[in-house]
Amino acid sequence: MLYAILAYHVEAEVKSWTAEEDAAVMTGLREVHQRLKGRLGPAARLDETRKASTLRGPGHGMVIDGPFSETKEQLLGFYVIDCADEAAAIAAARDLRSVNPSAVYEIRPLKLYIPGAPFPETAGPKDV
Repeated sequence: MLYAILAYHVEAEVKSWTAEEDAAVMTGLREVHQRLKGRLGPAARLDETRKASTLRGPGHGMVIDGPFSETKEQLLGFYVIDCADEAAAIAAARDLRSVNPSAVYEIRPLKLYIPGAPFPETAGPKDV
């Protein structure tokens, strides 16, 4: 089963890290990535939220600046990981958090939406 692990953090805190502090966190995360090798899919560190746009509203929608989160933490990155079950996905998120302890990780089962084409790794008996 594929899981998305969404990485939230207080963006101002991350931006306040020195180059050395940021490099240390990234080095630790790369070590976790190596432990997840073979199960880790796409992962990305997102750019600053001030550079984000949001499309919402009826019809063609309206483009507005920023994500306008209502929380202190913003979504700053994500992982896609292949795990046997939720417990394994939580264990992977705990491993990531062990090297970035002030981050918050949200774990969600991932379902791909490709009309007419079930994805074997995520399609269960009811999904096909």
